[in-house]
Amino acid sequence: MPGVPAASLSLIEFPADDPERARRFWSELLGVELRERQQSEGEGWQTSSAAAVGVHPRGSGPGDSFSLPYFTVEDIAQALELVLALGGTVIHPGTRWAICKDSEGSPFGLAQAPVRE
Repeated sequence: MPGVPAASLSLIEFPADDPERARRFWSELLGVELRERQQSEGEGWQTSSAAAVGVHPRGSGPGDSFSLPYFTVEDIAQALELVLALGGTVIHPGTRWAICKDSEGSPFGLAQAPVRE
């Protein structure tokens, strides 16, 4: 299939009214360090990760009307508790996937990691 050679999602950017609060939210929720960007990277903080891209029919439910980055978590119930504790909101709780908003109101999804046997 033709396309841009080696095109891959390289960054999910979340705007923030309170950057320190948002940095704390994402750092603590994902257990990663958001380091200060180098001058060539622009203003703010970031970490590196890879993500898949998905498409689904538009609908009226949570997560069906806008694009969402999804993060896989080992324990979705625990992650949802942490979202709330960090000042985020849970829009659609679930046991396999959930829709949330971060401390700044940006939507995102959580997906339960497959059970390892």
